[in-house]
Amino acid sequence: MLKPGDLERAVRTLRDEGVVAYPTDTFYGLAVDPRAANAVRKLFAVKAREAGHAVPVIAADFGQAREAAAFDAQSERAAHAFWPGPLSLIVAAKGAVRPELLALDGSVAVRVPAHALAQALAAGLGFCITATSANLSGQPPSSSAAEVAHALGGRVDFVLDGGDTPGGTPSTIVDLRADPPRLVRAGPIAWDRVLRSIR
Repeated sequence: MLKPGDLERAVRTLRDEGVVAYPTDTFYGLAVDPRAANAVRKLFAVKAREAGHAVPVIAADFGQAREAAAFDAQSERAAHAFWPGPLSLIVAAKGAVRPELLALDGSVAVRVPAHALAQALAAGLGFCITATSANLSGQPPSSSAAEVAHALGGRVDFVLDGGDTPGGTPSTIVDLRADPPRLVRAGPIAWDRVLRSIR
C-alpha cells in the first residue's frame, strides 16, 4: 500500500525520465512524461511494444488536458459531462506531446480519471502522463501492484501502490470529431449516454 513519500518519489522518477506504474479508476497504468523522447522509448521497451501504436494520456483536470490537446465543442461538452471518469476522448494533440505517442492523424486519447492518486501524479509532474495499461503488449491488464510486479517484474522504475483498482473494462474511447461521432472502444460509459451529452 501507499507509504509516506511514495507520490513524491513517483514524481521524481517521471522527472528523471523513468517509468512509473500507478493505479487508475480502471486498471494500473504506465506513466512517463509524454514530452520526453527517452522516456517514451523506455515505455515502449517496458511493454515490449512496437512503435507506431498510439498511447493514451491522462490529466489531473480539464485545464491540464487542454495543455496537451485541442478540444472542439463536442469533445469539451463530453469532458465536462463525464470527467473525472472512464471516458477517453480522441482529440488533436498539441506540439508538446511526442509524435511517437500519437495516431497517424496527430490525435491522442485523453481523459481525467476518477482516481485521486492518478490525478495527483499528473499534477505533480505538471503535465499529462501516459496511461497505457501496465502489462506486456497483448497480455491482460493489471488491477493490483502485485499483478504489475508479476507481469513486468523489474522492468518499471517504480510502482506507486495505491491498492487494488476496480478492474472490469478499460475506459470508453470515443471520437466526437468524426461525422457522425464514432465509438472506438466500448467501456464503462455507455455510448448512448455520450451521444446524449453532446446534443
